[in-house]
Amino acid sequence: MKPVLRILIGTSIVLMLGAYVLPLWHILLDAPQYPEGLELKIWLNGLSGNIDQINGLNHYIGMKHISIADFREFKILPYAFGMVLLLGAVAAVINSRKLAITWFLSLCLFGIAGFTDFYIWEYNYGHHLNPHAAIKVEGMYYQPPLFGYKQLLNFTAGSLPDTGGIIVGIGGVLAALPLIKRKKSKINNEKNLHTPDDRRLAV
Repeated sequence: MKPVLRILIGTSIVLMLGAYVLPLWHILLDAPQYPEGLELKIWLNGLSGNIDQINGLNHYIGMKHISIADFREFKILPYAFGMVLLLGAVAAVINSRKLAITWFLSLCLFGIAGFTDFYIWEYNYGHHLNPHAAIKVEGMYYQPPLFGYKQLLNFTAGSLPDTGGIIVGIGGVLAALPLIKRKKSKINNEKNLHTPDDRRLAV
């Protein structure tokens, strides 16, 4: 790989290290009785925010109590993500394009697995309700949106990337650039191979 592509990979890895110190995602609940909103921040290794207040509200509609201890993912994710980043660092150091491609595919799989797990978590919490809850609305479920905003009774629920998620996303774009440049270069080379020599055309 060219030096500039290796620099892109290195920069991508440095940005993605922000996942260890910054929140990746947040869910915001906004309602008239909570003008400042209630927020749940999702980190690589845990949760933070107004967890107690959200659990208090969830109790009335029959949603399961949110407890960090119930999420085994938070014990695995920091190590799994670290292994993915290490793979990228090795690819840049030994200058291996094949390993760089493997690294990028690993990032994609990690992201797909993360969003799938997030969706399942939201689905379970929003659909598996206590039938004896104080507030029951026929046919109503409380699954927050995977991305964007959704009205849940008198609450507007928003689900968006936080600072760490945005930085990791930028790192992912930088990780893809070497592959995009390689693809364009390959296409241009193939075009040149199939273009007749100008001198032969003149003859």
